[in-house]
Amino acid sequence: MRWPTWPKRLRNFRSATARSGATGAFHVGSRRDALAYIAVRLPATYAAVRASFTAVAEARPDFAPNTALDIGAGPGTALWAAADCWPGLADALLVEASPVFRTCGEELAAEVPLPSLAWRSMDIATNDVDSAPRDLVTLAYVLNELDPETRPQVLEPLWRLTADTLIIVEPGTPAGWQRILAARRQLIEAGAHVIAPCPHAHDCPLKPPDWCHFAERVARSRMHRQAKGAEVPWEDEKFSYVALSRKPAMPAGPRVIARPRKASGRVTLKLCRPDGTAGEQLFSRREGELYKRASRSDWGSSL
Repeated sequence: MRWPTWPKRLRNFRSATARSGATGAFHVGSRRDALAYIAVRLPATYAAVRASFTAVAEARPDFAPNTALDIGAGPGTALWAAADCWPGLADALLVEASPVFRTCGEELAAEVPLPSLAWRSMDIATNDVDSAPRDLVTLAYVLNELDPETRPQVLEPLWRLTADTLIIVEPGTPAGWQRILAARRQLIEAGAHVIAPCPHAHDCPLKPPDWCHFAERVARSRMHRQAKGAEVPWEDEKFSYVALSRKPAMPAGPRVIARPRKASGRVTLKLCRPDGTAGEQLFSRREGELYKRASRSDWGSSL
């Protein structure tokens, strides 16, 4: 099968919104549009969501969700990431407003070995999800599609549906970070415990023009390069995220919040610390095991 190239109108829309931070959803009006999106964007969004799940699994090794709810599921990206991270997942409900995305997602999810998998058509901006609380609730690349005044109204019922952990992922832009910060504040006030990436529940120490985001490198397959019209065999997906739980995690170490700068016998890390501060710290070979841990760390890892 030859995958369709990314439609120019969608490519231009994505570039403009990424630069401006504007909200709005892709209008996927046909199966061709949906296949183009799956071929071009799904590998990167999967990588970002999976990296967020990995951070949660490291912070909460006891967390083993049995049930999941994915809001704005698209073609089911977060479901595959969750099933890969937590193989014990048995029951998932996916909510998606687009019938085209939902049809593609149902076809792709037929290969996911879950005892119970259901799809529901719903616009979360105007409707509450009727479901029992779920162990894992995910909201990936969705807040940017909602009007600012709608976001708190969506998050409130989703937190009620969270039996354990809620994970929110947004594009790694300054605007995406601001949406994450607003959600983080709202949910902390509602009693949530921050699991990742923050090692604390204090106000974020970063100030504009700086912002908290991470990057996950994605290897482009031949199909991916063909669909995107690209020659470089990889791309970096920048994303921001927050994971919150009804249960506190173990005390966390500092989080690396920028790409490490390494030189002979030393490494400089930009860290977000458990005391609510952030800044660069130099580690030298003289510090022994601490230096070894620092030199092995990467952007996004916990030191």
